[in-house]
Amino acid sequence: MDTRIKHQTELLTNYYGNYDEDGRLANKCNSVEFLTTMRYIEKYLSSGVKVLEVGAGTGRYSRAIADKGFDVEAVELVQQHIDIFQKQITPTQNIRVQQGNALDLHMFNNNLFDITLILGPMYHLYTTEDKRQCISEALRVTKPGGVVFVAYVIADAAIIEDRFVRGLWKIEDELDNGRINPQTFDVRSTPEDIFALTRKENIDCLMSGFSVNRLHYVATNMLSRILRNDIMAMDDDTFELYLRYHYAVCERPDMVGVTAHSLDIFRKL
Repeated sequence: MDTRIKHQTELLTNYYGNYDEDGRLANKCNSVEFLTTMRYIEKYLSSGVKVLEVGAGTGRYSRAIADKGFDVEAVELVQQHIDIFQKQITPTQNIRVQQGNALDLHMFNNNLFDITLILGPMYHLYTTEDKRQCISEALRVTKPGGVVFVAYVIADAAIIEDRFVRGLWKIEDELDNGRINPQTFDVRSTPEDIFALTRKENIDCLMSGFSVNRLHYVATNMLSRILRNDIMAMDDDTFELYLRYHYAVCERPDMVGVTAHSLDIFRKL
């Protein structure tokens, strides 16, 4: 492992050592992301498909897919997550989890999986070269005609929520020190920030060099994080209605820019 990757791994291990990743998607607000992502995964699950999840965290998605009767290979970087993941695998779930890096999936042959999930690694990749390597490895291990899911953290939602609404960072300082461009409000992310923020136009540019066909670009949680207090206060009927609305508009081009997390779904040609 080179020095740069080792440093980033240490930063992630320290961060997630103090963060409840296993519980992140459990509450009503954050469940919008999970339910939306699973809704799209289920569109492409059919008898006999082989599934790989890279950056599987504590296994919430892998276990949900295994509960539907599918075999799942899972790769995770952070050992603490693997420990939690393995403890939660039940006898009826056919999952194999191993430690690994999304930039190097050498443990898998070419053209092996029908569905490949990259639902976390792009959150923590900061250079175009690393992002392209991650996509390249995902495509290499996916069969021609297979489907790849890649999740991102979107910059504008972070600016609106974390800077203007919650005041977690002082945006004036970030404008002054160049972390946020004062004209375009693009965000310059570094490993010390933990999360790599992007915009859809950057994702489009990244994907333009690959032989793929985009199937969906989804705002997986759209306004849910900004509306977290309102959503948490909803009764079950209102929340179900909110989900119906969310599902109806989460692919609309005029809506996807305000999501905190997005999901790019494409077919390998």
